[in-house]
Amino acid sequence: MDFDHSPKVQDLCRRLSAFMEDHIVPRIRAHHEEIKAGIFPVSFMEDLKALARSEGLWNLFLPHLKEGESGTQLTNLEYAPLAEIMGRVIWAPEVFNCNAPDTGNMEIFHMFGTEAQKEQWLNPLLDGKIRSAFAMTEPDVSSSDATNIQTLIQRDGDDYVINGRKWFISNAAHPNCRVMILMGKTDPDNADRHRQQSMIIIPMDTPGVTIERNIPIMSHHSPEGHCEITFRDVRVPASNLLGGEGEGFMMAQARLGPGRIHHCMRSIGQSELALDLMVERAQERKAFGKYLHQHGAVSEWIARSRMEIDQARLFVLKTADMIDKAGAKGARKEISMIKAIIPKMQTTIADRAMQVFGAMGISPDTPLADIWTWGRALRFADGPDEVHLRSIARMEIREAQNKPGFTLPYLTPPLRDEK
Repeated sequence: MDFDHSPKVQDLCRRLSAFMEDHIVPRIRAHHEEIKAGIFPVSFMEDLKALARSEGLWNLFLPHLKEGESGTQLTNLEYAPLAEIMGRVIWAPEVFNCNAPDTGNMEIFHMFGTEAQKEQWLNPLLDGKIRSAFAMTEPDVSSSDATNIQTLIQRDGDDYVINGRKWFISNAAHPNCRVMILMGKTDPDNADRHRQQSMIIIPMDTPGVTIERNIPIMSHHSPEGHCEITFRDVRVPASNLLGGEGEGFMMAQARLGPGRIHHCMRSIGQSELALDLMVERAQERKAFGKYLHQHGAVSEWIARSRMEIDQARLFVLKTADMIDKAGAKGARKEISMIKAIIPKMQTTIADRAMQVFGAMGISPDTPLADIWTWGRALRFADGPDEVHLRSIARMEIREAQNKPGFTLPYLTPPLRDEK
């Protein structure tokens, strides 16, 4: 495996880092103050997006562009280091039109949408003119098993009618959110549990769509939203169905594979920032006559954090490379492994950094509390840890059962009484 960045990616990393330092980092305080004052979207976001697009730092995530679509046509492996750079500032990906859930929705439209659907929804998303949401999780069932979802999508003449309740729907409260992709059941009695689901396009202003509340995460209120939404006799044209009936589960898996790479690399960027802050604080602060880094516990935290980040990065790059070569299905186990490993690493490193900063570490004066919060939330997003661990174990057992029985001879036989 060769993970050296090509000259093209090295150039993009350099330009993206410079853009972050010149235009995003200086606005972190202003972003925080405007959000606190209730100004959203922030006043300078559109200017930053226009500047990023003019510099060719736009739609970096999309690997299969067509003629006329703006972007860089990078593989998942090539995009990974860029996601890490953007991830250092939580709101930065939107500047480059690389923010979730829009990235995953653009992938869905790109892979499975009709030409009319692409014209109406994909093109405005690629241009950054609108935002979108993805509605799958439900409050009344264990949505970690997506076959449990209960929202119904029922055919009625030339329309589909949707009834159900979804929650933790990211982006749904954003003023520019114009459309959501909803996953529900068109055939709940199908014997194949993975053919019961379909995906359908629902404009946000469709009658019957009601945002009930914007749910805070760990008491952290996001203006773009993690919303609870009800759907009461929501009627849309049959042409709004994505793909065919029964293909929803397959499309969800295609969407989530690259998306988990994006999440994990952004997490690594946030973990790197937490480590940078920890190291800086440990060199400037003294306790009991010594700098903090001279205390054994703190120096061990620094060392372990560096090792954990570098291990995680290599694993994510390997997984990105596997997706590029074999598709998300061929990298299922690795995708689950990074998804279980990286968020926990992020919270661990953020926790260490908060300890080094003392009380300041849990205040808004540093980004550490936000880094910890989003790391903790990511242990649920795109599937909780336990579901991924279950999948990993099942695949490991299956692989072991298909191997020749070479391990048994290595077992020590029981001792016999020799008489």
